[in-house]
Amino acid sequence: MLTEKVHIAVPTAFFEDESLNIQGTISHIRDLYKQGVKSVLVSGTTGEQHSLSLQEKIEIINGLELEEKLLSNMEIIFGVASIRQKEAEELAEKIRHTKISGIMLGYPPYVIPTQEEAFVYTKRIMDHSNKPTILYNNPKRTGFDLSEKSIIQLSKIDLVVGIKDAGNKEKVERIKNGMHRNDFYFYAGGEVDLEEKVLNGYDRLSSIAGNISPTEISQWFQKVLMKQKVSKQESEKTENIMEQVYQGNAIVNLKKIINHKGIPMGICRSPIGNILD
Repeated sequence: MLTEKVHIAVPTAFFEDESLNIQGTISHIRDLYKQGVKSVLVSGTTGEQHSLSLQEKIEIINGLELEEKLLSNMEIIFGVASIRQKEAEELAEKIRHTKISGIMLGYPPYVIPTQEEAFVYTKRIMDHSNKPTILYNNPKRTGFDLSEKSIIQLSKIDLVVGIKDAGNKEKVERIKNGMHRNDFYFYAGGEVDLEEKVLNGYDRLSSIAGNISPTEISQWFQKVLMKQKVSKQESEKTENIMEQVYQGNAIVNLKKIINHKGIPMGICRSPIGNILD
């Protein structure tokens, strides 16, 4: 099972010609590990996943497989999603035979499956990966919204550990009421409106800002979760981090800051970041 309350959704590194830089991506994960980070999400939710071909995702996994220390000491979650189910199944099958801890299962953008089709899609991918699975619902990006009924139905499968971005507070409440387990987790996607999300029942974090300030973000989230008072100083520090990350395009900002540290994170794939040219 996935035991960490916080994982960091890491960006994918690219060279100047937009080709994949696997070592750059892994260097960043190593740096986070040195800072005490226990869990990362790779090829996940930083808006770059669907720009990666199946072959590129497999190459990232092959690179990670050589990182014995990271695989043994961290929860590494891998993002699985594709417009084509067959490709998502192939990726899941590849992950099955690795030490990757779990998957975050996203839904195909643009094609908008029915709830029944999405249920079968989810089930098939999990059958191939056989890994603990976080469902990822992001209607704003994909156009598809996983319903309460589907979430409750999928929660009956042991491998499903939780969902990222389930929806508004009414939806979360109804899901919790309709569920017969207390080990199902609600992951907030990023730090925006995090306090409010925690009040709505979210209890884990898929962090974006943690890429640049993992300790501060993790400590702040723990306090919010435990309903402990956050000091004025801590609050200002968090606001400052949030401003650095979320003012403008978060992924562009992150890469700039990580590059500045000397880790070769490179650029984004255009059109993201092309106003900087």
